[in-house]
Amino acid sequence: MKQVTAGFDISSIIDIPPFSLSKQEKDGFYADVLYELTKHHYSNCVQYQKILDVLGFDPIIKHNKEDIPPVPVRLFKDYDLLSVEKSQIIKTMTSSGTTGQSISKIFLDRITSTNQTKVLIKIVSSFTGAKRLPMLIIDTKAVIKDRNLFSARGAGILGFSMLGYDVTYALDEDMQPDFDTVEAFCKKHKDKNILIFGFTFMIWEYFYKKLAETGKNFPLENGILIHGGGWKKLSEEAVDNKTFKSSLEGVCGIKRVYNYYGMVEQTGSIFMECEAGYLHSSIFSDVRVLRTDFSACGIHETGLVQLSSLLPFSYPGHVILSEDTGEIIGEDNCSCGRLGKYFKIHGRVIDAEIRGCSDTYE
Repeated sequence: MKQVTAGFDISSIIDIPPFSLSKQEKDGFYADVLYELTKHHYSNCVQYQKILDVLGFDPIIKHNKEDIPPVPVRLFKDYDLLSVEKSQIIKTMTSSGTTGQSISKIFLDRITSTNQTKVLIKIVSSFTGAKRLPMLIIDTKAVIKDRNLFSARGAGILGFSMLGYDVTYALDEDMQPDFDTVEAFCKKHKDKNILIFGFTFMIWEYFYKKLAETGKNFPLENGILIHGGGWKKLSEEAVDNKTFKSSLEGVCGIKRVYNYYGMVEQTGSIFMECEAGYLHSSIFSDVRVLRTDFSACGIHETGLVQLSSLLPFSYPGHVILSEDTGEIIGEDNCSCGRLGKYFKIHGRVIDAEIRGCSDTYE
């Protein structure tokens, strides 16, 4: 197989505001990049080539981008999927599988890893502002020990920490709130905007509950909280998005809370929740919702979520089929003013293997 050594030049669109292009403006370049990525992965990944051959899909012909076959996320558990030489891999990310489950392995070269970081910063800073802020992470520093091989949880922490300074961890190695450290952080940055990051379930279980139990309050009224993952566990406790936000405001005064949806298979090109409560695709990503026969669902019709991203170059993750259900609410007309598709995630496919999210803590 031929070896390709250059990926999509993200610099050509990195300066475009991530939610500023209409469907017509986005579709043109997006289709071109997905076409080139499909050819690249077909030429450089044996397993991906076999998938397309079995499906009778010729990547040399320029199909509609909607016709590119998605890779089911479960295949990343069963195979080492690479589209570059192993010598080019600088980082391997894993999903945080629960005990007894296989884990996904995502292999990143320098191009893919760099682009993921650039795009993550671009998307999140469009919500939080371009200026780096003092940062509080609702997790333990122990999770980022091995930077060459780490979980989606560790990757998320490292990626989001690029948006802040004076990065401080709120939990100790026993997953208990470090009250003294958090109080010192709040005092040091009093009256400043503060960026707070964590995984949804962990924030609820190891931070909010402990504060509620002890009656502790932290002055985080100026905080901007970014969180994601773990909604399945919270739904089992009858905790929805509204309850999560109001409960945290009660113990910390946090009013600006943004949920995000993302997967280790497409790190970087995350989907952020807007002020109206909907997840948004950016110029770097797209979403489709499919029926059981893989035809496209209509607006407000629930189906299986397919995600695409311009970033995966070192592995065939540019079009993936998730195990989540959701519905598209609209496109280019959200009340928040951001362009692009906006949607909701409803939960896991019935009988799907319970996926170890980045919130999992054993």
